[in-house]
Amino acid sequence: MCCIEGEVGAPLEKTEFDRLRHLLPVLWDDLSPGAQAVIRRQGIGYVDRNGEIVTSIVDGKDCVFTCYDADGICRCAIEKACREQRTDFLKPLSCHLYPVRVTRYGVFHALNYHRWEICRSAERCGAQKRLPVYRFLREPLIRRFGQEWYDELDLCAREYFRQKGMKDDV
Repeated sequence: MCCIEGEVGAPLEKTEFDRLRHLLPVLWDDLSPGAQAVIRRQGIGYVDRNGEIVTSIVDGKDCVFTCYDADGICRCAIEKACREQRTDFLKPLSCHLYPVRVTRYGVFHALNYHRWEICRSAERCGAQKRLPVYRFLREPLIRRFGQEWYDELDLCAREYFRQKGMKDDV
């Protein structure tokens, strides 16, 4: 839902923006005619009002990289191409980490959970499975911060759960 329900596109690092521009011919046929028109007109991304590079969007909501399968299910054209081994780029890190957003403060990074209605069913599922968000996002957190960082996070979280008397059996 976050691919089709936003006011702006997904945040991109400059290197991701450059990579996606070069990858565009591989993705082109998977994109909707509307997305192709937006890309022709303004490119794959733009600088938003906060000064961040974000993906372009179609009709004020859909990321230009969304595509739909034969059953009408929304997919990411970038991830689709990766899974079909047409590229080794999975997707922008901000998409992979979502609903966690990374904000830089000088040399520090803040990780914040973006709460909104479209995440409610995932929250309920995570609670039922006793799966904390940081474990659900293990792969992208390691991709961004490394295995050692993630292991430290996991150790701290397990200690926190233990001290709070919360069962940590996942």
